[in-house]
Amino acid sequence: MADEVILLDFWPSMYGMRLRIALAEKGVKYENKEQDLRNKSPLLLQMNPIHKKVPVLVHNGKPVLESSIIVQYIDEVWKDKTPLLPSDPYERAQARFWVDFIDKKLYEAGRKIWTTTGEAQEEGKKEFIEVIKTLEGQMGDKPYFGGEAFGFVDLSLIPFYSWFHAFETFAKFSVAAECLNFSAWAKRCMEKESVAKSLPDEKKVLVFLTEYRKSLGIE
Repeated sequence: MADEVILLDFWPSMYGMRLRIALAEKGVKYENKEQDLRNKSPLLLQMNPIHKKVPVLVHNGKPVLESSIIVQYIDEVWKDKTPLLPSDPYERAQARFWVDFIDKKLYEAGRKIWTTTGEAQEEGKKEFIEVIKTLEGQMGDKPYFGGEAFGFVDLSLIPFYSWFHAFETFAKFSVAAECLNFSAWAKRCMEKESVAKSLPDEKKVLVFLTEYRKSLGIE
């Protein structure tokens, strides 16, 4: 019997993008069910009653929650295809650390940029660039964070890139001007079909966030 795989997602979600990339890397066929987060579906509430948020992977009727956990689940279930996490326990632990760093530091700095103005936004911009430079230093001269192969840290970080244009527009700065190696890494990732087809157009994200800012009373 074939696996039934359903992804409950919302197109601008960088966490949902992670799963789209991971599933593409593994060659897993799935049904994407786009969610309206202002009017949450009964299925979403049933499958994620605690947090009531996307993404959710429903595998043969069973929900798996939280994007970094779901990516690891995908890697373990479909282990005959491209590995996403390193096989070495220490390297695997390091990859998990950096994904946690991205989720805590990069997300919050980016959120400050698009939900504030003035000094708070400037602070967010400074934090954002510092986080990118820290990640850039961790990658070093390697083509990808894990070395020669695209992996867990790369697929967890590259979805944020689709929001960079909006961040740069709101806060008037350039990631490429500040972080050359990071920008080269991002372009390398975007050349992969699994990434290019999983990320939305950056201009569409800008329109979405501009409208969202207006709804928060931020001009």
